[in-house]
Amino acid sequence: MEGRDTDRNRGADRSRSAGAEARAGGTVADVGEFGLIRDVTGRQQPPAGTVVGPGDDAAVVPAPDGRVVISTDVLVQGVHFRLDWSGPEQVGHKAAAVNLADIAAMGATPTSLVVGFGCPADTDAAVATGISDGLTAEAARVGAGIVGGDVVRADQLVVSVTALGDLGGRTPVTRSGARPGHIVAVCGRLGWAAAGLAVLGRGFRSPVGVVNAQRAPEPPYTAGPAAADAGATAMIDVSDGLLADLGHLAEESDVGIDITTDALEVDRKLVDVANALGADPMRWVLTGGEDHALVATFPSFVDLPQGWRQIGTVLMPDTGVTVDGKPYDGEIGWEHWR
Repeated sequence: MEGRDTDRNRGADRSRSAGAEARAGGTVADVGEFGLIRDVTGRQQPPAGTVVGPGDDAAVVPAPDGRVVISTDVLVQGVHFRLDWSGPEQVGHKAAAVNLADIAAMGATPTSLVVGFGCPADTDAAVATGISDGLTAEAARVGAGIVGGDVVRADQLVVSVTALGDLGGRTPVTRSGARPGHIVAVCGRLGWAAAGLAVLGRGFRSPVGVVNAQRAPEPPYTAGPAAADAGATAMIDVSDGLLADLGHLAEESDVGIDITTDALEVDRKLVDVANALGADPMRWVLTGGEDHALVATFPSFVDLPQGWRQIGTVLMPDTGVTVDGKPYDGEIGWEHWR
């Protein structure tokens, strides 16, 4: 008994030491795998209702609807974020947002996250805890939280997030339900993250509102379930660009879609940034991704939920996605390896 108590005390001492290393600016190698896990999990609470949270072989979470909505995204340093552009907490916010938006786009409410984290041994432990804090804060916006995950050594910083969600009795809103005659509507900002990327790419850090849209997007999470309740027939979040993502929806639904530029909102801030950079703000709105706005189709007789606005029409098949009745001139969005 005495030996086990001593081991337990030593373990507690190591845990406290690891947490102190993280707060004092040590690296993840200084803290160690289990010290880092203890420090990260000690900074947050799993969401209400969690049966088994971090610390066991697997998490156990309730599924009130009997169905679980699941989405996964991987963020890689240098591809999806840069630490000279974004703070660790902003990276965490972004990593959560890109997954939570996918859950909302199915008409579901996010419930929990599982996180995989990889980094080099010389990474400052505060980077890991900062990312965890950002993930936790963003998930808390919808009442969700982190219930488990893993940390590994990697050549570069990687954050992999799996989000779970609950449909609450709703039929999932997929990409395949759009029909000719339906209207196309959007909720959330378009073009802001693209404008922020353009600003950061030029070496500037302001205007802050535009730059932060790229660093930590703010999807309209509650708009997804609201759209489902209102009768949305198809839905997707705008991660790769409005035209590109509508192209996915049109392909899955076997329809055409036409967007009316007069119906698209181009905020004055985007116009000012575009004028300063010699860019076209409408191109950002049409083809810029990473805002994670939601775009959906509805029957024409439906009253759109609050915050949604009509921007186009669903057409017969074989017309593709057009803008003001014409094919768009230029690349329509982001695609890896292109």
